[in-house]
Amino acid sequence: MNNNFSDEEKNGLYKAIFSRRDVRSHFTSREIDDSLLTKILNAAHHAPSVGFSQPWNFILIKDYEIRKKIKESFEKERKRSSQMVEEPKKSKYLSFKLEGILDSPINICVTYDPTKFGSFVIGRSSIPETGVYSACCAVQNLWLAARTEGIGVGWVSILSNSVLKEILKLPEHVVPVAYLCLGHVEDFSPKPDLEMAGWLPRLELKDVIFYEKWGKKENTWINGK
Repeated sequence: MNNNFSDEEKNGLYKAIFSRRDVRSHFTSREIDDSLLTKILNAAHHAPSVGFSQPWNFILIKDYEIRKKIKESFEKERKRSSQMVEEPKKSKYLSFKLEGILDSPINICVTYDPTKFGSFVIGRSSIPETGVYSACCAVQNLWLAARTEGIGVGWVSILSNSVLKEILKLPEHVVPVAYLCLGHVEDFSPKPDLEMAGWLPRLELKDVIFYEKWGKKENTWINGK
């Protein structure tokens, strides 16, 4: 059976997966070509979605004043969240560069609209969250496509969704799922920033696999690292 992917193509996919990074710094001022941005967005738009509902929208943001307001929300939320940890971890957390809102040439807000194609969506009736999961699949497609094109992407989650909705004039029923910073970068880190900083370790594959039911680890089908 021919799966239509050459070894080179398969290696390219895995290279994109393993070298994808959440980029917070190293952005350059170089603009992303419109044709390239369209190519990346089209990859995102071809993500899988529950009931083929395609519930995402992409708000493209270049305006400095809009991004400045969103950066202010980040600073406020970062300060608030820092109160949840004690020293010395608090100072370490505050020392991290965790966004590129003003450093990147373009920001994208990925949203979820549950009203697309009506109230009934095949597969969403039992698990409503699958709508948001679908938007997250679009984010992953965007991220991998961007990585193959040498474009850095950073997901800024230290934000107030209510503030985002107000600044971006989102309808009441539309949910902001991801706020992304995109741009050309000087380089991609060999490992995720937080892993390199020793914030948390990389778990081994064998430590996150159970067999047949939660907690059962006796089976040895996979000996992953």
